[in-house]
Amino acid sequence: MMEKILIVDDEVDICYFLSINLQKNNFITSFANSISEAKKAIILERPSILLLDNHLPDGFGVDFALEAKRINPDIKIVMITAHDTPTDRKIAQNNGIDFFLAKPFLI
Repeated sequence: MMEKILIVDDEVDICYFLSINLQKNNFITSFANSISEAKKAIILERPSILLLDNHLPDGFGVDFALEAKRINPDIKIVMITAHDTPTDRKIAQNNGIDFFLAKPFLI
């Protein structure tokens, strides 16, 4: 069974880049550009992995993470952000983020 991954980033280029590369590795992908779109996608698509940017047009991904876990308790959340400090990582961990990936990153 192929894993479903939801990519949430306000930069469409990043969504396309990640989606194409993940599909090459047999993942099913979709993307959203805001928290409100992401919430709908989690409910409808039930992804097993959420790649979540922190700075989105309608809020912070780190604040949305706990809600995403309430909607789908089994979802694994990977925070993708350019803000990579020990404090950022601690806040992410306290809000249900399972992994933290700093931008820029290599596939």
